[in-house]
Amino acid sequence: MASSGAPTHPNFPSRPYSSTFPPKAPERNGPAFGASSHTASRDTARIERERQERERAQREAAGAPAPNPYNITDEQRDEITEAYGLFDVDKDGRIDYHEFKVALKALGFELPKSEILALLVAHGIPPDPATKKSRGIIGGGGGSNRDPVPPGRLVLTVQAFLSIAAKLISERDPREEILRAFALFDADDKGIISLDDLRRVSRELGEGLEEDELVAMIDEFDLEGKGGVGREEFVGICMG
Repeated sequence: MASSGAPTHPNFPSRPYSSTFPPKAPERNGPAFGASSHTASRDTARIERERQERERAQREAAGAPAPNPYNITDEQRDEITEAYGLFDVDKDGRIDYHEFKVALKALGFELPKSEILALLVAHGIPPDPATKKSRGIIGGGGGSNRDPVPPGRLVLTVQAFLSIAAKLISERDPREEILRAFALFDADDKGIISLDDLRRVSRELGEGLEEDELVAMIDEFDLEGKGGVGREEFVGICMG
């Protein structure tokens, strides 16, 4: 059962950097998957992905396109499903208000409480009286099963969460995403991606790029000869 206060969850690991420069802007930004995430979380996401693949194959065999109203990529769909599986701590196929909030944050969205509650009203369902999430809410606290459920007590299925997250992703500003990618390189917030930044990223990725390759990357994209690539230069490069 989700506690009355926000549960503590492991952070998402930093999004991998691209091994080429400039990198493709990340599809998301936010806390990273922690190495301590338990196997059950990964299994839940894997099982859900396999189920989706089976359904996709069945639709394709029948000539029906897979539903994707917000045109998200397969990678984005997998990230959403993985976030859901990680924060469904009860493994009951439902996430409550607090789990919903941190799952969105893991995908890079920090919504105010009013918006989260509105999404639960629009997409949520009452908790199952047989599950831990419903104790003291429906049928467990002396109330009738017909008692109205407060918005903060509604829960979301994976499909509802997928729809919500896909819409949020589709509405993100590309420029904002590019600047988030820039910040992954410019860890010291200097305003430029320097040769030292590229060395660090290369080392962290284990790419083993030669010094002359790193220098060539800076020379190619440093349009003003200042020894690094600035934010606006980076935005211009990524947006073509």
